[in-house]
Amino acid sequence: MASSLLLAVVFVFDLIAFALAVAAEQRRNTASLSEDTAGRKYCQYDSDIATGLGVGSLFILVASQVIIMVVTRCLCCGKAMRPSGSRSWAIFLFITSWVTFIIAASCLLAGSVRNAYHTKYRDLMGERAPSCQTLRKGVFAAGAAFIVLTGITSELYYVSFSKANNNGPPPYARDTGVRMGNL
Repeated sequence: MASSLLLAVVFVFDLIAFALAVAAEQRRNTASLSEDTAGRKYCQYDSDIATGLGVGSLFILVASQVIIMVVTRCLCCGKAMRPSGSRSWAIFLFITSWVTFIIAASCLLAGSVRNAYHTKYRDLMGERAPSCQTLRKGVFAAGAAFIVLTGITSELYYVSFSKANNNGPPPYARDTGVRMGNL
């Protein structure tokens, strides 16, 4: 039987990771062109809080995935599951959970790295002003969307895994040995 406490903890972790990713999307860096005392133009960036929010979201997402994988022994360790539809769903959801997790983690990591990158004096020798590059809109939002998908698939995976391990009699419950006592 699936543990309601575990499902609640994983849901809360995923909810916090989602909220942090949405906050990171809202607080992305913006840049403006400024001029120093020597007359050189440079980019002035505002706060860098989105990087911290993105990294925090990534760590909480990883913690959520680790909790599910430790409890289920990552599907590959432990006793074999009973043949059933739940086993098929568990395998499918396990793969889907990891795919969505990798996409979410990639979006959050790439967004955090790119948000932390600042150009200062890019064109010192040229007459052109530096291009004040910032993070594209939607990177953290995509990460947040995949956090939701990861949460749904990982919790469904856990429930399917629990059903596959707890339904029906154990495999090979009958005596499979050869009796030689009646000879």
